[in-house]
Amino acid sequence: MNNRSELPLGRHRNRKLSLIAAAGAGLMAVIVAAGMIPFGGTAYAASLFTDDFNDGNADGWSKSGGSWAVAVDGGQVYQQTSTGADAKAQAGQATWTDYTVQARIKPLAYNGANRSVAVLGRLQSTTSYYYLALRSTGVLELGKRVGGGFTSLASAPTGTGTGVWRTVTLRLAGGTLSGSVDGQQLVSANDSSFSAGKIGLSTYYAGASFDDVTVTDNAPPPSPSASGSASVPPSPSSSPLPPGTCNTSGSPTGFAAVNAWGRNGTTGGAGGPTIEVDTAAEFLAAIGQSGPLNICVRGTITLPATPQMHQVTSNKSIIGIGATALITGGGLNIGIPISDAITSPPADAVNNVIIRNLSFRNATDDSINVQMFSHHIWLDHLDMALGYDGLIDIKRGSSYVTVSWVHTHNHSKNMLLGRDDADDVQDTNRLKVSYHHNWFDQTPQRNPRVRYGEPVHIYNNYYFHNTDVGVACQTYAGCMVEGNYFESVEEPISNSYAGPAGRCVARNNIYTGNEPGQPDCSGTVQEPSLYYSYTLDDPASIKALVSAGAGVGKI
Repeated sequence: MNNRSELPLGRHRNRKLSLIAAAGAGLMAVIVAAGMIPFGGTAYAASLFTDDFNDGNADGWSKSGGSWAVAVDGGQVYQQTSTGADAKAQAGQATWTDYTVQARIKPLAYNGANRSVAVLGRLQSTTSYYYLALRSTGVLELGKRVGGGFTSLASAPTGTGTGVWRTVTLRLAGGTLSGSVDGQQLVSANDSSFSAGKIGLSTYYAGASFDDVTVTDNAPPPSPSASGSASVPPSPSSSPLPPGTCNTSGSPTGFAAVNAWGRNGTTGGAGGPTIEVDTAAEFLAAIGQSGPLNICVRGTITLPATPQMHQVTSNKSIIGIGATALITGGGLNIGIPISDAITSPPADAVNNVIIRNLSFRNATDDSINVQMFSHHIWLDHLDMALGYDGLIDIKRGSSYVTVSWVHTHNHSKNMLLGRDDADDVQDTNRLKVSYHHNWFDQTPQRNPRVRYGEPVHIYNNYYFHNTDVGVACQTYAGCMVEGNYFESVEEPISNSYAGPAGRCVARNNIYTGNEPGQPDCSGTVQEPSLYYSYTLDDPASIKALVSAGAGVGKI
């Protein structure tokens, strides 16, 4: 993605954000992004910088010490491998004041005691900055460096070691500093040594991989002037946001667009108000409201781990703002409570839900679960990784669902369709789902793992280095698998993977890479064209098309 404020639009292959920091301590920014803000609209931007290194370079970063390079560690990351140096990489603007910097960090090796890997904030030079460090002693330390001296401001145990990805977040708001790991705040302190500066990544006599770096403006929108002439966005509970704040337009293709079960297509919160949320309390209150509602998510929302799943009601659009909206710590449940006694779609089945342009990390159960005959659900342009169980599970009779342009990575049990081999009463002749233009990026299994559904339409997806199986079509399911690009996938398609066999038709797919497998596929399947019309993209174009277009910051 590599959306950098220092670089001109269009320099890299993916769509860019040009962020212009406004004068003053507010750090309000104007987003200029293709297709996001109409001319004349007012936007209050949170995203100052993002880099996921997926374009294979680290343009915009300046290095000092160590051995820095973009490398492969699951996906593409920025890696410093020397354990014999005090190494740093910095980016951003020296005028940034109040902001949150977040990165995924995996320590690779520590060269002795009291070594560390860190994110840096308000960096004024390579020896003047705040830091939030994972230390070799298993401690998270919030501190500052002034010249050659390090001062610890707060610390807490984390239990971290090497070889484990952690999401590290440093928040700087005036003289209040705080640090979180994996969505949980562990340290805080007050200090006013540095008021502004760049962001950085640091390894102190250690090696580490860094990924998914984001910088978000903490400042609130401006208040009205005495004359009342200032343009002010509404509070999260009030009237619609200024134009361009989040993209609530768009409609799905595939099964979510079909006229069935009393609903013609999926419109989410269309016709309802548009609100902005940036805290867990606001978010949970919004997704639980009755009636249509467009919910624009700004920044990181850390959901409570208890309960593990949080209920989304019907007629909701949940849309991330920019490229940095993140849900962590808990998952979203779309569906009424489980009951084996319900064997056909009930009148109160959850329906008409759209979730787009959000990242999901560190769920304590599923990241998104769709259950109990929920229908007309569109999950689109998501970035999903590091969950506990499934990233997207669809089960217990749910139907008319489209999963599109989703980038999944750094996770094993990816997507499940159909609960288990015994759930024939609720699932047979249901579970009608379209999976298209998704990037299954080194996710070993469940891409998806299918039971009972027919037709399950899996088309124009990019599969990369799935070490177990791509599509597993089992337990009497019928899968149409077409126009996909399989690269280095051990077993691209199987209907004899585990349990009772399914049926699958594989056509017009590409199999390539170092160990391209061949499809294990047999039987006949209903044609998806009986339900909706569609046009396949050329499978030869899918690798480039999907790797550039899937994930967040693209709508």
